Amino acid sequence: MYWDWKFSNLVSLLFLGFALFLYFQFHTYPSPSSPLHIDNMAEDASPESIYDFTVKDIRGNDVSLSEYRGQVVLVVNVASKCGLTQSNYKELNVLYEKYKNQGFEILAFPCNQFGGQEPGTNEQIQEATCSMFKAEFPIFDKVEVNGKNAAPLYKFLKSEKGRYFGDAIKWNFTKFLVNKEGKVVERYAPTTSPLNIEKDIRDLLGSS
Repeated sequence: MYWDWKFSNLVSLLFLGFALFLYFQFHTYPSPSSPLHIDNMAEDASPESIYDFTVKDIRGNDVSLSEYRGQVVLVVNVASKCGLTQSNYKELNVLYEKYKNQGFEILAFPCNQFGGQEPGTNEQIQEATCSMFKAEFPIFDKVEVNGKNAAPLYKFLKSEKGRYFGDAIKWNFTKFLVNKEGKVVERYAPTTSPLNIEKDIRDLLGSS
């Protein structure tokens, strides 16, 4: 009986070894240059900067953020009917006028997730920002910044600069400062005055 048991184990081991040999002999893997391998890499690739994103402007046209390569960028979620609206637009306009010719850009994304304070259509938002708030910087398509439908750009911004109690945007006029390499370097609360960011902008621009 002992020898029968030993023989049975030996046969099992030989069978397992043969099965493994056949698997590795005939199982093929995609080469690094194969379409399957490339597709898997594309799916797994994570954005490295804001330049990896394409967004829509207020008219619905696609805009690649790579157009802003080499510039210092301030990304802001805006609203037309917020208590912070007048002061923020006023100071954002001051910053834009002062530094736009030095490589500074402001990207404004309307959002209606906070108190329903940006309820209008894109056309109405564009009219308000131009006529009421005199904004000359780019205004983009209305987006969500929190939740499962958050814009991919905002998911990236929040992942780069979260907060101790979660990365969710807390209110209108949260600001993200992006350097010339497209990397998020700072996040500012809604109550942070745009003019209080001026020194950080100037430092990134290399201005004195």
